[in-house]
Amino acid sequence: QVQLVESGGGLVQTGGSLRLSCRASGRTFSNYIMAWFRQAPGKEREFVAAINWNDGNTYYQDSEGRFTISRDNANNTIYLQMNNLHPEDTAVYYCAAALLARLGIKMAAANKYDNWGQGTQVIVSS
Repeated sequence: QVQLVESGGGLVQTGGSLRLSCRASGRTFSNYIMAWFRQAPGKEREFVAAINWNDGNTYYQDSEGRFTISRDNANNTIYLQMNNLHPEDTAVYYCAAALLARLGIKMAAANKYDNWGQGTQVIVSS
């Protein structure tokens, strides 16, 4: 059973930085895509970034280069480094995982991911 546990959220001022972590367990993650999504109040869950666990290739929603996704294979952890945060980045951030074969080219489709963490709240004050 896959478990994804996020951490690192919090309150930060505009222009600040946060690094989110997602510890994955329950299986080996070869051939998996690991991703970050976010959901603001009253809005749909939206894709932020994804990384191929095998080769480290990364995929981003346009964040003006402010976000970086990375992985630590030895510790089964992925990260989302967020810099120059804006109030509109305020959301609950979720870690997700799915087999590459399940996703195909639809890295950004939330309904294609079948493993989710509980989320971590990020609040950016103006």
